[in-house]
Amino acid sequence: MSEESDLEKTEPASPRRLEKAREEGQVARSRELVTFVMLSTGVGGVWVLGEMMGGHFDSALRNGLQFERASAFDPAHMMNQAGSAVLHAMQALMPVLMLMLVAALVAPMLLGGWLLSGKSLAPNFSKLNPIAGIGRMFSVETLAELVKTIIKSLLVGGVAWWVIMDDLAAIMALLSEPSRAALPHTLHLVAGSCALIIASLLLVAGIDVPYQLWSHAHKLRMSREDLRQEQKESDGDPQVKAQIRRAQQQMAKRRMMAEVPKADIIVTNPTHFAVALKYIDKDMRAPRVIAKGTDLVALRIRAMAEEHKIPVLEAPPLTRALYRHTKLGDEIPAALYAAVAEVLAWAYQLQRAAEGGATPRTPRDLPVPDSLDPLALAGTTTEPTGNAA
Repeated sequence: MSEESDLEKTEPASPRRLEKAREEGQVARSRELVTFVMLSTGVGGVWVLGEMMGGHFDSALRNGLQFERASAFDPAHMMNQAGSAVLHAMQALMPVLMLMLVAALVAPMLLGGWLLSGKSLAPNFSKLNPIAGIGRMFSVETLAELVKTIIKSLLVGGVAWWVIMDDLAAIMALLSEPSRAALPHTLHLVAGSCALIIASLLLVAGIDVPYQLWSHAHKLRMSREDLRQEQKESDGDPQVKAQIRRAQQQMAKRRMMAEVPKADIIVTNPTHFAVALKYIDKDMRAPRVIAKGTDLVALRIRAMAEEHKIPVLEAPPLTRALYRHTKLGDEIPAALYAAVAEVLAWAYQLQRAAEGGATPRTPRDLPVPDSLDPLALAGTTTEPTGNAA
């Protein structure tokens, strides 16, 4: 039962699944909403611009019905008449066509937004499968579209019949009106009748939009196994992440070991820990830890110190405190200023001794607070071991 429930698509689509579907051109769309917006814009444009359009059509009609004997034998005159008629028609229709073009661009933003996806334009030969095509013909989605089309046809047809019958007297009265008044009147009648018919499409769009949103969400539903697989992909393969982590640690170690030759002194535990300190009087407020490590890394730090003739001092409590309470690049804790100052002074005296000065006394019993020494807190004298840092 648990395996079956894992395979059932009962979970809503994740944000990643929705984003991927959008990249593939899958968004909720309502053709009824787009049709309603475009027709409403066209009818509204005719209603507002009806007088101007009627004037252009009246001019085109008058010019087209004028006939002189000379024009019958002059092809150039006939072409001028035809060009003039086309120009008047374009002047009449262009504003409404531009409004409908804007509506065609804005309407998709109402549901799903603009979408430019190359994947949706790519050829998909699976759609040529006749078996799959027959399956789509008898699917629930096709049945819903059929029911919606029947309801829309009945609704629009019924409203159109009612509007025409209601305006029948006004339509017949157009025959007795002069052309200059009849054309604008006709456009207003057509726009008013179409507005009532289009208003019926608002009901269809109001039903279709929620259905398309539900259908889109239903198609993108995921099973629990899909969610687990997606989570695994987003988190990454644990083995790959472990390899990346090891590579990062190796790079950090190499960068750290490159700083060891710049150290002023190395303090050790003596075998388990090693910490490299650096202090520049004008650039640093306090000495900084530029390298540290345990076991094999500590051994490498001491070897590099010997190679580059950097002073090494066995100071177990100080070394343990610095290792525990600092990170690479950190300044030393204020409680260790006195101890580190004594160690650095010894290192500087060693440098002067190498130039002919007196050999300094090796520091002993450095002032390290018990609260910073891990062994003092643990109440043991056994030196702990640790992994390389």
